[in-house]
Amino acid sequence: MRVVIAGASGFLGTHLSTHLRVQGHEVTALVRREPSSSHESRWDPAAGTVDAGVIGRADAVVNLAGASIAANPHSKKHAREVLESRVSTTRLLASTIAASQRPPAFVAGNGISWYGDHGPAAVTEDTGTTGDAFLTRVAREWEAATEPARDAGARVCVLRTAPVMDRTSPPLKQLRLLFQLGGGARLGSGEQFMPMISLRDWVGAVSYLIESRDVSGAFNLCCPHTPTNAEFTHALASAVHRKTFLAVPAPVLKVGAGDLASELLGSINARPAALERAGYDFEDEDVREVLAAALS
Repeated sequence: MRVVIAGASGFLGTHLSTHLRVQGHEVTALVRREPSSSHESRWDPAAGTVDAGVIGRADAVVNLAGASIAANPHSKKHAREVLESRVSTTRLLASTIAASQRPPAFVAGNGISWYGDHGPAAVTEDTGTTGDAFLTRVAREWEAATEPARDAGARVCVLRTAPVMDRTSPPLKQLRLLFQLGGGARLGSGEQFMPMISLRDWVGAVSYLIESRDVSGAFNLCCPHTPTNAEFTHALASAVHRKTFLAVPAPVLKVGAGDLASELLGSINARPAALERAGYDFEDEDVREVLAAALS
């Protein structure tokens, strides 16, 4: 297959590109500089330009582009960048796909935060979105930007991705060090559910969706058994051979984390129901397996 990837130089994009090439697929990265090989194509999302020929020849287009969320939680400028970098890239690719003579599949990045806080209730792809948390608002606009491709009849898969756990990347890179130093702590009550997925399952699931030409819609990219924050805290402390007795009170977290506090205290008891129906077989099903894979 011919696969075009926006955000190919990022953490997830790098791993996905390598995996797809090993599987024999032809991968073209969209870059914002002069291409250095035939496997790159220049685009400029801010100017609304991308090579329509490259998109039109693809079998699938994957969008993983977007500003990092891990920055100053109190910065309104950064918040706008987080939103605009996701919506503008998605809209440009969706409209270019829609204008193609043979629209390729669109595998569009998104976040599990789309759902908002649902407490302990199980959340599947049939569950609605609720609340006004920052990343929930971002995810709604992000997903809505895929509509031109869907309206044109393209196969669209929306990746409602939970935090991807790997020791070389946030959030686990920082959390692992913190817990090793004895500073690991439960957040608030710890009763909130905290979806996550291992890197190898994220790559495996996205590759599976790219190759499965008969599936479309929204997909929760999370392990099948979502832990609470307290369960995650205990599991990570155990994995790095430490004990944890600390807790960060919710009011303190709200001051320190700003707009992102609701993401840390909100609860999404997510289930990857659509992926399981599509036939994907998870390697890491619960928090202990996810952390074992992530820390190995």
